[in-house]
Amino acid sequence: MSVAPSDAPPRRLRLEGIHRSRHALTVRYAVDDLRFSTSYWYAGVDLPRLEARYGAAFMEKVYFHIAAFEFNGAVTLRPRTVDLGPWKHLHTPAFEELWRTVARHAFAQWRYEHDLPDYTGPAFTSRPAGPGAGPVTTGGGREVLLFCGGGKDSLATLKLLRHGGVPHGTFVYSHSVYGTAGPQHALADRLIDHGAPEHRHRAWIQADFLDSPVARLYPELGVDGLAVAETPASVFAAVPLLLAHGYRHLVVGHERGANTANLVWRAAGEEVNHQWGKSRAAQLMLDAYLRAELVADAGYFSLLEPLHDAVIVGLLRDELHALPTAHSCNVRKPWCRRCAKCAYVWLTYLAYLPREAVEPIFGENLFDVEENQVWFRQMLGLDEHSPFECVGEIGEARLAFELCRRKGCTGRAVDLYTERVPRPDVAALADRYLRVDTAGTTIPEHVLRCVVPQMTAAAAAMRRSLGEL
Repeated sequence: MSVAPSDAPPRRLRLEGIHRSRHALTVRYAVDDLRFSTSYWYAGVDLPRLEARYGAAFMEKVYFHIAAFEFNGAVTLRPRTVDLGPWKHLHTPAFEELWRTVARHAFAQWRYEHDLPDYTGPAFTSRPAGPGAGPVTTGGGREVLLFCGGGKDSLATLKLLRHGGVPHGTFVYSHSVYGTAGPQHALADRLIDHGAPEHRHRAWIQADFLDSPVARLYPELGVDGLAVAETPASVFAAVPLLLAHGYRHLVVGHERGANTANLVWRAAGEEVNHQWGKSRAAQLMLDAYLRAELVADAGYFSLLEPLHDAVIVGLLRDELHALPTAHSCNVRKPWCRRCAKCAYVWLTYLAYLPREAVEPIFGENLFDVEENQVWFRQMLGLDEHSPFECVGEIGEARLAFELCRRKGCTGRAVDLYTERVPRPDVAALADRYLRVDTAGTTIPEHVLRCVVPQMTAAAAAMRRSLGEL
């Protein structure tokens, strides 16, 4: 949706406060006279103890990065400058490059929806202060700290680690934008119960930015929607856990399809990718920065990077008892059944799993739901762009629809596919999406040895099942 340029005076984004207590960090920031705050509450992390171990100056640097990538979302209020306040001495060339890169790419969708091809984010009021202090080492011996969001990707990743014998802990954070914390953690715990983590770590994030009515009450700002860069922010939010518990790897379950853009925005001369924060480009950048600036002996990678969704769902074929514990909806957990994410998970589950295991989870035929028709059109490539959600490529959706058709699934969206989309070359799509591609991966070799045989077996099983349809 296009929004007319605002005649409001220049706006300044300012970091106003960072306060820590024993188990919590609170960040306060403002855009002119509009003030926002976010609190991070950590279980099993004693911040003063970390200051005693690593030094107050270094921990101030950690807090600063958590704050900086938290208030990064205020870019969607179109500030013209950003003032780091008392923390400007931590403004380094490397920090500015990363912060501005995240601001440009993570909010490309927001700029596209607001028709702002020339807005590249605010300019810093301070100048880079030099390279700054180097990273620390934890010397920790724990292997993997796994982000667990509670969806199918988390379930598949937990399986790979469990069957591969890779020692790991899980990290779950609740966020106030998704509702109250208790139900979020309860849902995640149900899923993790099917894994084998050695430790479970929790955090609670309470933030008032996304849920604020600022766009509605201040039309002069010229915005009609807000956004945040959740994945980069969560990486920095996990650093206190790395320091406190000595994990060697911070791991996510981001699939290969996250690298694909939703569209090419010709007015800006760039791609728009809703999932940029989950992409390999973002992963490599965040991994390099984490090692160079904060924790030298802790890396960041995605265990599902070699796989598309067809193989990821295939990994769950012998985890059907756990399938009802997975939840992927960002609107109303566990499933609203009316958003692009719910529609896509329904589609891929039906394509690759037994119908009797899938249909009770959703309780209705999502192919027939009126509100979902726009998402299915976009998934099939019949609209201007694919859905702005964490869903697969158009080719993945077309393959899944064809398999659903062959399995006898019915509904308005299946009729749309049958009438509007030429029959795909299933063999060619299978070659693209039913493979394990480890080329260029940053997954450590000893972890790859533990998980690739499972990935390869799942891919082969999916190929055999395609031959039966």
